[in-house]
Amino acid sequence: MNLFKKFSPFYNLAALYFAVSFLLRIVLLFHPITQSSFTVAESFKIFVFGLLSDFFVFTVASFFLWLYLIFISNSKYNRPYGYFILGGFVLLLIYTASGKSIFDEYGGALPKIVLIFISIKTALFTLFLFIPKWRNKIRFWLFAFVIFLYVLLILQNALSEFFFWNEFGVKYNFIAVNYLIYTNEVIGNIMQSYPVIPIFSALFIITGTISFFIIKKSKNYIEEIPPVQEKIKITAIYGVLFFISLFAIPSLAKIENSKNIFVNELQANGIYKFYLAFQNNKLDYFKFYKTIPNKEAFALLKQQLPEISGQSTLREIKDDSIEKKKNVVLITVESLSADFMKMYGNKENITPFLDSLAQKSLLFTNLYAAGNRTVRGLEAVTLCLPPTAGESVVKREDNKNKFSTGSVFLQKGYNVKFMYGGDAFFDNMQDFYSGNGYQIIDKSSFKPNEITFSNVWGVCDEDMYNKAIKIMNTEAKQNKPFFNHIMTVSNHRPFTYPNNKIDIPGDIKSRNGGVKYTDYALRQFFNQAKKQPWFENTVFVIVADHCASSAGKTELPLDKYRIPALIYDPTAKPEKCNKLMSQIDVMPTLFGLLNFDYKSKFFGHDVFESDYKPRAFIATYQDLGLIKDNVLTILSPKQQIKQFELKLKPETGLSSDFQIHYDEIPLKTENKNLVNETISYYQSASYVLKEKEYQLKDLSLTAKHNRLYAKLR
Repeated sequence: MNLFKKFSPFYNLAALYFAVSFLLRIVLLFHPITQSSFTVAESFKIFVFGLLSDFFVFTVASFFLWLYLIFISNSKYNRPYGYFILGGFVLLLIYTASGKSIFDEYGGALPKIVLIFISIKTALFTLFLFIPKWRNKIRFWLFAFVIFLYVLLILQNALSEFFFWNEFGVKYNFIAVNYLIYTNEVIGNIMQSYPVIPIFSALFIITGTISFFIIKKSKNYIEEIPPVQEKIKITAIYGVLFFISLFAIPSLAKIENSKNIFVNELQANGIYKFYLAFQNNKLDYFKFYKTIPNKEAFALLKQQLPEISGQSTLREIKDDSIEKKKNVVLITVESLSADFMKMYGNKENITPFLDSLAQKSLLFTNLYAAGNRTVRGLEAVTLCLPPTAGESVVKREDNKNKFSTGSVFLQKGYNVKFMYGGDAFFDNMQDFYSGNGYQIIDKSSFKPNEITFSNVWGVCDEDMYNKAIKIMNTEAKQNKPFFNHIMTVSNHRPFTYPNNKIDIPGDIKSRNGGVKYTDYALRQFFNQAKKQPWFENTVFVIVADHCASSAGKTELPLDKYRIPALIYDPTAKPEKCNKLMSQIDVMPTLFGLLNFDYKSKFFGHDVFESDYKPRAFIATYQDLGLIKDNVLTILSPKQQIKQFELKLKPETGLSSDFQIHYDEIPLKTENKNLVNETISYYQSASYVLKEKEYQLKDLSLTAKHNRLYAKLR
């Protein structure tokens, strides 16, 4: 057997991986979500550099294949060595099963996984040692299983990358890492969104077929096992390639630097992207981003929030008018992009109720979501601070006792609740809200007769609103105002909802249907609420948590962050606010409308105050953006800074208030003032969280409110 044939398992699997990756790039290139055209140079980068990335990633990923093949041997079963090795396996098995091994110190599933692995290895070694006539047959089937597993993983990864792109328009990122944690909801979502049985049946048939041919072309390795000298040569060659790959992979990732984000995403290797996302789920702003001295950062922040002093955002909010102790219902609507609404140019009439309610409300026409995930939207309206790098505060360990929207209402003597139609364990919502004084109402609070329809995400919006009406009727009898934050679930893939409610059937899994049913459920909620005695004394705040998609040609495409928001007070006159503003400003503005006096730590601002300076924050988990003065400034890891002039791309027939599309043109000359202002916002937000300056404890609540807060917790 010559040297080339000795590598047959490697190069046959590599050929499959390269072919699948090439086809996947072509499919994603022409996917409807890839709203871009590509030059010859860009296409070269996508396919040539993409192939190089695939080669080096496969080299690293084939480490386990090398490890398996290099230990295939007959000599280790010779006497007396075979008995010594078996004895070692038995002792290791006893040690692992003792419950006192080093693996038990790590806890979780690791001890069980290691125990199963060592048990299988011990059993197989025993068979090979004592029944040599079965050795070749068992070895063949083990070899076939390893090849099958590699083929399955290659195909499964391609399938997963396709579905992830179909949902988000990018290769694996931080969201994919989070999805590994919430397997029940994610797997359930996949099961309800896609024809899983046909897909996976086809997957296994194709995997089996491909594996058959690869095994046939690669089995010479086990039929003529290389001697030790040849294994050393194989190891030497593989080792060189392996260590080259460790340096080449991140180097190739650095040249994913096109201004067209789709080029970078298509060029990238999905497996390495997943690894990076896993590594970067916690990003220390002061380590990875451009900084300025803290005193300077807070001095610049003081220009935006004049009442603050020192390295804190604590300030006194005073109002000359009498406070309005009105009930407040905050509804954060899942994935409600601005362009779903008629006023932003949608012609499909999928939000008829919201369109009509907007005409009766205080309507914010120029508002941007802070992020592209539900936890970012919840963070924005609850903590009212810019989205900091890495994971949302909602999902961090240090997420309790924060100054929050709920804490302000608690100080004012309100009952405070967070209502969610799904399991509040998802995305750590229960831990976050209960740890900040909210009482939790989620799916577990529903009686069986209160659920008419549910999917993997939870009960339908109508059921949630019906439950909310019951709770608010009870609260209204307690002679205390209430603040209820409701998070909807129906406008989420798989977009299933009760049939015969709207003119789009609930079982065809249509995004437009999800939006229209969400709108329908809101209408039913308001129809019920109007009949209740507390309605006239209640203010309703409706805002999206984020847009339906965040994919675009740039890091932070503005149209993918524009969301609708309105405040409806049955006793107030309609009004329109066209100021540029952020999701974090919604609740401070509401407090201003209610004439609240309170001590605040919010970065969010009442947009009707005379000292408000229009700006908005938009971010991913690592790109942190500030929109101001028609410039988008983006801070990225490794101290990178980008700035873009925002040039409106007007859409015919739309009012200037509802135009959402902009060209992002790189600035030729850096606007230093805006760079420093952007840094000041994100650095100071990171600082107050890191140094626990955003805690509730500093605010000297009265003993009564402290007791109330403790009771609700």
